[in-house]
Amino acid sequence: MSEPIVNKVAESALVTIDLEELLPLEQPVIFDLKDYLFMGLILKEKDFREALKNTNWEQYRQKTVLIICSADAVIPVWAYMLLASYLAPQTTQLFMETPEQWRQRELLAAINRLNSEEYAGKRIVVKGCGDEPIPAEAYFEITRKLQPVAKSIMYGEPCSTVPVFKQK
Repeated sequence: MSEPIVNKVAESALVTIDLEELLPLEQPVIFDLKDYLFMGLILKEKDFREALKNTNWEQYRQKTVLIICSADAVIPVWAYMLLASYLAPQTTQLFMETPEQWRQRELLAAINRLNSEEYAGKRIVVKGCGDEPIPAEAYFEITRKLQPVAKSIMYGEPCSTVPVFKQK
């Protein structure tokens, strides 16, 4: 009974990847076209152009801006073009996507930037639980990226994993 307790997980040489750590820290600014619609439904060209002329574009300087329309309205393509002509000179990044789409794209880009050689021959656990929801595409992408170099890939926590891939 005098044998020391051994933490087998700590000694296992597993490399844990927490995809939550790759999520963007920045919070983009939302530009909602709904606020520029007549009665929240219709885009009137003259009113839209006038509203854009009177907008304080400085508030978007050096920020990431996402253009959305939270109203169920048909927005003509030229309106997005006009909006881009005002916003692009002010922003660091400008996208026409929802915050969820932006977050997923940024996460996938962060995975793509990982140096896969750092994981060569390693046993990898991709953490499965966290405070932030991680899209399934991110788990797919990390597996696709690391499978050619990893010794094994597992999903979950180091103490309880689901085997995903094992090199032959």
